[in-house]
Amino acid sequence: MGEAPEGAAVPAAVEGARARCFYSGTRRHPVYVDRFFPPSAAAGRLPLVMLHGGGHTGTCWMATPDGRPGWAPIFAAGGRDVFVADWPGHGRSPMAADFAGLGTEDIARALLAVLEDVGPAILMTHSAAGPIGWWMAEQRPDLVAAIVGIAPGPPANLLPDLPGDPAAILALKDDESVGCPVYAPEDRPVWFGEAFAAAYWANAPRFPQAGLAAYLRSIVPESARVLNERFNIGGRGLRIRDPANVAGRPILIVTGDHDRRHPRAVDGATAAYLGATFLWLPDHGITGNGHMMMIEDNSDAIARLIGQWLDGLPVDRV
Repeated sequence: MGEAPEGAAVPAAVEGARARCFYSGTRRHPVYVDRFFPPSAAAGRLPLVMLHGGGHTGTCWMATPDGRPGWAPIFAAGGRDVFVADWPGHGRSPMAADFAGLGTEDIARALLAVLEDVGPAILMTHSAAGPIGWWMAEQRPDLVAAIVGIAPGPPANLLPDLPGDPAAILALKDDESVGCPVYAPEDRPVWFGEAFAAAYWANAPRFPQAGLAAYLRSIVPESARVLNERFNIGGRGLRIRDPANVAGRPILIVTGDHDRRHPRAVDGATAAYLGATFLWLPDHGITGNGHMMMIEDNSDAIARLIGQWLDGLPVDRV
């Protein structure tokens, strides 16, 4: 097939198309972003920016491992622009040579640049993106209109300072009150094996076991520093200055009953600290969910609950 002559007309279907992906972030830490357009945008609905957790990519919002639509297309079908970002060094966001030392604040600053490109938005954060979202809301209250935290990590203000001692951390690995911490040497990235994923991410009755092999192929290496900061090892976790700076907006925290690192008491304490609405799924007749509720077999029902909360926000109609 020959090349199109210079100056040839662009087909109308292409000319009218809108970009469905782009790069944002910082010069040092670029961020790849997928965009999902609504069929017809509802007036005044703020965009939704989805941030995955550690060891994952934005694909966990895009489709389930057993082949169903993910939350990104679901919320877009409901009338929102949805933006799904890959953390720096994850998925299609380039990985720097010093990836093992990538810090949570480095990621947060790169993702803040996404919000600067998108404009005021609602954040949806998962797991280790929780501290990132709280920090972003405090840094740029003009850009974070609301937050939906899916089993979100708390700001490090709420975590005990754990020792930087591998043996001491190993002794706490089953202690849910401190998040079942793991210690990671920061001279190399962390690779997650099937046993780890099965114990913490794919352990719930609602996890689609038929899609387990596909899910395991989606897991990516993680920065060792991010993991250590998530558990506040050495007191280095990402903190906020004042919870009042974050609480001045609508916040929803959603937690299931089979998440080992997010028992009801822990996520309830995060919600109380930040003045959030706490949605404990069993209180709404939804049981059997774990850490990866956005890809579990009742993910549509959970999305509906979240959508109802979002639809009730006055900020959502500005």
